[in-house]
Amino acid sequence: MSTAPAPEAVPAPLTHRRVLKIALPIVLSNATVPLLGAVDVGVVGQIGEAAPIAAVGIGAILLTTVYWIFGFLRMGTVGLVGQAAGAGDNDEVSAWLTRALMVAGVSGVALIALQGPIFAFGLWTFTASDEAEALARTYLTIRIWSAPAAIAVYALTGWLVAMERTGGVFWVQLLMNGLNIALSFTFVVWLGWGVAGVAIATVIAEVVGAALGLWFCLGAFKRPAWRDWPRIFDRAKLIRMALLNTDILIRSAMLMVIFYSFTMLGSRFGDETLAANEVLIQFMYITAYAMDGFAFAAETLIARAYGRGDPGRVRRSARLTGFWGLVVCCLMAAGFWLAGPWLIDLMAKDGGVQQEARTYLLWMVAAPLIGCAAWMLDGIFIGAARGRDMRNMMAVSFVLYWIAVWVLLPVFGNHGLWAALLISFAARGVTLGLRYPALERAAA
Repeated sequence: MSTAPAPEAVPAPLTHRRVLKIALPIVLSNATVPLLGAVDVGVVGQIGEAAPIAAVGIGAILLTTVYWIFGFLRMGTVGLVGQAAGAGDNDEVSAWLTRALMVAGVSGVALIALQGPIFAFGLWTFTASDEAEALARTYLTIRIWSAPAAIAVYALTGWLVAMERTGGVFWVQLLMNGLNIALSFTFVVWLGWGVAGVAIATVIAEVVGAALGLWFCLGAFKRPAWRDWPRIFDRAKLIRMALLNTDILIRSAMLMVIFYSFTMLGSRFGDETLAANEVLIQFMYITAYAMDGFAFAAETLIARAYGRGDPGRVRRSARLTGFWGLVVCCLMAAGFWLAGPWLIDLMAKDGGVQQEARTYLLWMVAAPLIGCAAWMLDGIFIGAARGRDMRNMMAVSFVLYWIAVWVLLPVFGNHGLWAALLISFAARGVTLGLRYPALERAAA
């Protein structure tokens, strides 16, 4: 007799309202992210010296890059937890959270233990004054102590998204960012703690954010399965988790190389072009923040449909979330077309940079339309926990990007660089789209 868990008896209907309920809290929470960076720079700017600003900038980008590596934990957790929930296996819903938090804890402790070589290499890649480097090291050696909490937030966010509790994600982000801002002002402006004050504020905010995330996940700890160690350490489950997370990590690393090389190659065309590219790429980040909510909705709805073994619900989930993703991308493209020149002037005061950015604005207008399929299909494949497909299709787009760079850059200059970036978006969307029918069939 089968002991497999039964799927959800009466699954919630798939509606536009349900998609928006999942997506909008993520969009709102993302709106606080750029504000935090601006406030951190503004607070240390009150010291009246350049070195503290440079130190916080260097330290923040180093730790952001290191922590970004663990983004696989959020994406993998959504797919695994969502499928368990869709299958009606509430014990596994709890067990997957424990496994993810264990990975976060071990990873955070490892980063603390290895901070010496990590920071030495990271600081070596920057050219900064001795004073700025010393202050950056102070910032890093304080902030690293919240590494387990910072990485745990990825796992907790993934669990909450999978359970369609994105309101909890909103409050975690709002508390973390709001507390960080308030404490930074207190420690730096009022108490005069300088760069160390910014770092301490972030440590406290990350620990408190992780604690609030755990509180929102209390339901998982009400079932004994969360500490059922034979279940937690089940070999097959751990291997599945490791393979999925490894595939997502490799995929994300290739994406990071593409964006890093875009900046690096753009620097060949002079400071004005480099600055113009950086201004325009901020439009891309704005689009990503807006799209995240609907990609997250795709992740959780696809995961639950997959857990039920229902290809019909997979298809409807993809269509509903894809519709809203397309709406957002069209609005973004129209907004960049109409307000792009004004946004450029707002972000850059140098006349040469403004003119250069206008020259390439059309590429940024096209980017949301060309990238929409790739961004939404990423969410669909994360929900289905098909990390291998994501890795392989990213590899194809990665190779095509470099071929396009090799062919177009010498002929068209910076226009060729933008074309290569958008070709990589299109290639990812097309290749994932070709793999989608197999994803849908596998749901059965």
